[in-house]
Amino acid sequence: MQRKRGRRIQEILTVAAELFGERGYAAVSLDDVAERLDVTKGSLYYYFASKDELVSAAIETLGRAWTGRLAALPTDGPPAQRLRALVREHVTVAVREHPTTLRLFLVPDDWPPPQRAAIKELRRWHDRLFRDVIEEGLRSGDFVVVDLDTALHCLHAAMTQAPAWFAARHGAAFDQALDRLVDTVLMLVGVGPKLVS
Repeated sequence: MQRKRGRRIQEILTVAAELFGERGYAAVSLDDVAERLDVTKGSLYYYFASKDELVSAAIETLGRAWTGRLAALPTDGPPAQRLRALVREHVTVAVREHPTTLRLFLVPDDWPPPQRAAIKELRRWHDRLFRDVIEEGLRSGDFVVVDLDTALHCLHAAMTQAPAWFAARHGAAFDQALDRLVDTVLMLVGVGPKLVS
């Protein structure tokens, strides 16, 4: 029974995150979420007392799961290998699992303060994973940047656009496009592309 309830909550959170990502906070109501799930609005109240509670849970659950996956990647190996793995995993999740949800974490100005604060905190954790690897690469001499913050902004911007660029690609076409993106963003830290013979 508990597993079934957990699956139902996860389904509600996923659908809510997709809707809020697609339309923004103000344009989504509990009625919209219920309609997409094909349930009554009252059944949503069984799990969540309000729209704010639902969106907060969606942000926290998805953000922690996504960034947790990145944090669980191996931390040994050279910085370029680790940065490559971070970018690949992030883009794969964004394109294949949560293409519209990524927009939840871009901190739109119209979000209420509690949700905006939660989003900013999750973004800091996410950014820290990438920043730590790049800083390590700078210390070891594996990386060189014009400016660390600018490199990170460019890297995050490229990853944010990946769902729009790669959504229609599958299989080998997706892998090739992802390899080109990873090679390109690694040039931001002074790592040349892998040459294919």
